[in-house]
Amino acid sequence: MIVGVGIDVAEIDRFAAALDRTPGMAERLFSPNELLLPSGERRGAASLAARFAAKEALAKSLGAPGGLHWLDAEITTTPSGQPRLSVTGTVAARAEQLGVTSWHVSLSHDAGIASAVVIAEG
Repeated sequence: MIVGVGIDVAEIDRFAAALDRTPGMAERLFSPNELLLPSGERRGAASLAARFAAKEALAKSLGAPGGLHWLDAEITTTPSGQPRLSVTGTVAARAEQLGVTSWHVSLSHDAGIASAVVIAEG
């Protein structure tokens, strides 16, 4: 049963500019696993914008309650390139309240826009 669905978009250039002008913003939004590629290089703006959109979509799928912490949701990528969502802390607590048992996440970026869809299933 679908508990919630969330979708969000982020303008990549605008997101990149916000990261550039706000020291430490990336570290407040993303875990080290989200910030770095398997090679150890930092992810590009399009990839980070898509992950930010996924966190916003995740919140929407949970009814957009206040008090969720950015670092309590982590979007990683499998070796085959499939995005994965894992939750802890405040996000896991809200998901448990709603009966969420699994997540589906899709990320995309094209034409200057990053987008994400999150489905919470219970």
